Amino acid sequence: MSRGRHQRRRDNVDRWAGTMLTELHSRSAGPSDIVSQTLASNRLGVPSVVFFGVAGAAPLTVIIGAISTIYAVVGNTALPLVYLVVAAILSLFTVGFVAMSRHIVNSGAFYSYISHGLGRELGISAALVALAAYSMMQAGLFGLFGVVSSSVLGAVGVNASWVACALVAWALVAVLGMLWVDLSGKVLGVLLIAEIAVVLIYDLVMVANPADGGVSFATLNPEQLMTPEVVAMMVLAISGFTGFEATVVLSEEAKDPKRTITRATHIAVLITGLMCALSAWAMSVGAGTDQIAGLARQETTNLVFSLVGPHVPDIMITLGYVLFMTSIFAALLAFHAAVSRYQFALGRERILPSRWGYTHPRTGAPVVGSITQSVLSLAVIVGYWLAGADPLVQLFGYLTSVGGLGVLILMWGTSAAVIAFFLRHPHRENAWRGKVTPIISFFLLSVILFATVVGLGDILGLADDSIFNWAFSAGYGVLAVLGALWAVMVRYSRPEAYASIGRGVDNRPVVDFFEPPPPHSHSLAFQHHPPFEPARYEQAPYEQEFGPFPPFDQVGKPQ
Repeated sequence: MSRGRHQRRRDNVDRWAGTMLTELHSRSAGPSDIVSQTLASNRLGVPSVVFFGVAGAAPLTVIIGAISTIYAVVGNTALPLVYLVVAAILSLFTVGFVAMSRHIVNSGAFYSYISHGLGRELGISAALVALAAYSMMQAGLFGLFGVVSSSVLGAVGVNASWVACALVAWALVAVLGMLWVDLSGKVLGVLLIAEIAVVLIYDLVMVANPADGGVSFATLNPEQLMTPEVVAMMVLAISGFTGFEATVVLSEEAKDPKRTITRATHIAVLITGLMCALSAWAMSVGAGTDQIAGLARQETTNLVFSLVGPHVPDIMITLGYVLFMTSIFAALLAFHAAVSRYQFALGRERILPSRWGYTHPRTGAPVVGSITQSVLSLAVIVGYWLAGADPLVQLFGYLTSVGGLGVLILMWGTSAAVIAFFLRHPHRENAWRGKVTPIISFFLLSVILFATVVGLGDILGLADDSIFNWAFSAGYGVLAVLGALWAVMVRYSRPEAYASIGRGVDNRPVVDFFEPPPPHSHSLAFQHHPPFEPARYEQAPYEQEFGPFPPFDQVGKPQ
């Protein structure tokens, strides 16, 4: 069966890009420089990658802040079930997401996957959205850290402004971002284990002291999922998972990336979902099913501490506040690692200036990307402080909510890219991983994304006539258009850079090789050759499979 015109045109683009990548690869083969264009490999095992993913989601921050807020604002007690449903949706998304990670190892993650699945132009669009989203997520968290740490220090008699506390955290993150990634993983591991231990103790205390005199499972009744508030709750709950996808950003630095990233990403989603669901249920038991919404409005972020305070020593409450602070710090470190590696990936592929594509010769950290993110964060902190803005509402609330919208857009686009990629390469994964789960997750994420865009103003507490009801969503649309236009300009001005978009450390195109038809009976040519093994050819250079290419000036630009 002959292929259509559009498929032939795409084949022409891919073949041309393969030519450029082969020439680029041969040109770059030479003596090593004082700096490297690869991240430090073989540094992170499954536990370290899980720490980055779960730390980005900041479960203690979600439990103390987000769960109390959702109970107070929405007033629906289906929250434990909603967290389980959201975890199931993201688990479906993760199946296709990590399936891509087995074939494309690139610190660009979303950007790289979308460029492979939906084209290089949309890949650059995704890169700009990712840079904006993760930068806002990290910068916004400095506001929350400053407020919480200032309160913790005030409780022990030390007066410190939120901006002073935020600047201390900024300095620590800036230094750790330049050091060995496995060192950051160890720091996150210690903080996260302590955080999870305290959460489980608090949950046990609340369940052991039920407000109604007995443990109630009313909040786990599936009938509550039929209520109209559930979609709004899912929109708010999914922001509590933001950060788990950062595991794939570390794929180049992981041990055995194809297995490590797959396991770590699934584990990160499950830990986050189960912890949030368990804590939401435990809070409803400790407060009482009928009283949880009213008590959440009264206590706000102190809800958990007010429920466990009468039943534990004061030291446990103090420890909870301290770990609340370190939970935010862990998320700051995880988001810093993610955004600096996105910048590194774009610099290595010369979409950003090439300086961004080098790493420190000793630590393997993305130097310029890390410094750039530190400078941007510092500018945001100081700018909000000079403007006298509310660090909790206008810095943390606004920026993290808008950043979460950007990450949701990226997950939605990646689901579409996974579908497109495995439709073109059907032999790489089975139908469940390559088609069924990506299609289901794309549909479900489409519903949540639509509800998020429509209800963003309500989430931010904006007036109905505020321009920001639609400005943030439109801003991501503008970034996507600018990214696509940038890619088109690069395609015709720097074709070798265009060919490298999303192709990562190997600088090679993804090509499927199909088994040839069996030979005719009169031919013995194939009988003396070993059977065809696609896996043996997948990582081979493009030129080795197709023979030498003509010079670039004879190939021409893609049509």
